[in-house]
Amino acid sequence: MPELPEVETTRRGIASHIEGQQITGVIIRQPRLRWPIPSDLEEKLKGRKIKSVERRAKYLLINLTHGCLIMHLGMSGSLRILPRSTEPGKHDHFDLLFKNHCLRFHDPRRFGAILWTEQPIAEHSLIRHLGPEPLLEDFTGDYLYQQAQGRRVAVKNLIMDGRVVVGVGNIYANEALFRVGILPTRAANRISLARYTRLADEIKLVLAAAIKRGGTTLRDFQREDGKPGYFAQELLVYGKAGEPCPGCGEPLKQKRIGQRSSFYCGQCQK
Repeated sequence: MPELPEVETTRRGIASHIEGQQITGVIIRQPRLRWPIPSDLEEKLKGRKIKSVERRAKYLLINLTHGCLIMHLGMSGSLRILPRSTEPGKHDHFDLLFKNHCLRFHDPRRFGAILWTEQPIAEHSLIRHLGPEPLLEDFTGDYLYQQAQGRRVAVKNLIMDGRVVVGVGNIYANEALFRVGILPTRAANRISLARYTRLADEIKLVLAAAIKRGGTTLRDFQREDGKPGYFAQELLVYGKAGEPCPGCGEPLKQKRIGQRSSFYCGQCQK
């Protein structure tokens, strides 16, 4: 499933190709995604210019003067910049057309989304309850520590809660917790401010490194140019149950926490 680094990699990849460009048309081949694609989208978009491409959590926001096209990659979605003449494949459900190229949405599982809003994006029902962005200054150890007070939920679940902080998906939660030596099952309210400060810093570092490497290819993710992300080569614990811990050499463990697989070292993480 594309997580924050994959979505940010996609945003950076498509922005230079579509910002400032005039939309010449829309092709909807399969409107039934997670929510139906608005049938009047071409009427709203044709002839308009794209102001900017932003990201909020895992949502891509294609901003126009009169509204915003919201895109979500779901479980298996990807966006590609292609020549307009490129023949669509079986799971190519949507094209945003420009003079010489198109932005094509590919989604085999159809859990992605393409929506339109003319209200302020911060007030949209999918956006307004989201927590801070992990790469911005307002995401700190102090903030995490305050959010954890009175909460006995596992710390891994805390940092994966989009109302607390957005975009810290399963892969990166596992990696950050290992790098600071915090057991993923430890109760959130039993971790010190000093350790939360280290955790917040490490979350930033892990996400930034993944973005720099173009994301993590585990199943379906490809960049906008069709190439894979390479951060998977730097994963220390995720998907490595039974392999030697890179810190102490003991076999890494795996456990289900909040219905997600967690990978950790029973010796190095406390």
